[in-house]
Amino acid sequence: MLSEADHALLSLLRENARASTAELARRLDLSRTTVQSRIERLEARGVIRGYGVQLSPEYQENLVKAHVLVTALPKLAPRVENALRKITWVRTLHSVSGQFDMIVIVEAPSIQELDRLLDEIGALEGVERTMSSIILSTRIER
Repeated sequence: MLSEADHALLSLLRENARASTAELARRLDLSRTTVQSRIERLEARGVIRGYGVQLSPEYQENLVKAHVLVTALPKLAPRVENALRKITWVRTLHSVSGQFDMIVIVEAPSIQELDRLLDEIGALEGVERTMSSIILSTRIER
């Protein structure tokens, strides 16, 4: 179980993973050593697996994003997953229930590149069909 302080720390790290221990401690009203040991404990337990990059809104505004619903042949689904893993513009892959087997979140630098990417995904061995929706705007992102 994680404590409320751990959850608060994780929330702050999600906002800015590069925040200094001193800043985190000040915002949490804890000592720096307490915050540092909590971070180390969360890393050791595997709760924190790593730290990432948050892209600027200006950069992200220029990317074309889409959801791609994928139906895969059952025996070839692992092969489809492995192929999707290798495509640079694939950001997220979800296995889902319902009419489709996977939801792939992709982004591309242009509509033309997105079109090429959608064709590439549709042509993967084991992909039976796809249906895509371009994301027009993101209203909530946490």
